[in-house]
Amino acid sequence: MAFGLNKVQIIGRLGADVTVNHLASGGRVANLSIATDESYIDRQSGERKDRTEWHRGVTFQEGLIDMLEKHATKGRLVYIEGKLQTRRWKKDGDDSWRFSTEILLVPGGRVQFLDKRNGNGQMQPDPDAAGDTGSVPAGGAPAQTGDIEDPPF
Repeated sequence: MAFGLNKVQIIGRLGADVTVNHLASGGRVANLSIATDESYIDRQSGERKDRTEWHRGVTFQEGLIDMLEKHATKGRLVYIEGKLQTRRWKKDGDDSWRFSTEILLVPGGRVQFLDKRNGNGQMQPDPDAAGDTGSVPAGGAPAQTGDIEDPPF
């Protein structure tokens, strides 16, 4: 019997609008690019340094893809919860393997926007972000469509 836990949680900014591609099987796939930042003090210079780490998110869940197409735009602050998955493939005409580790948004995962759009399209922090406002389970259709709509302010 195998035991294990594969769960990842990320809070970061979207580096680009969501991209949605159509698969040969007729389904769709949505891809997210998420940047997380961290600061540290350089031991030699004593200066504060910032470092950005980029993460890829992916989902095949139709309801979640629909929601992401409407709301996942560059610069938005987002919380995602899913599992790590590493894909490997060979590029045509190349014998070497290529690898990509992604955050797979699966049923039971979560997507939550932690900011809101104001009247002129700019983002602002969401004071209710600690709650479930704006969150969507990654298992397909949004739990409550009204929860994910941006308020008209």
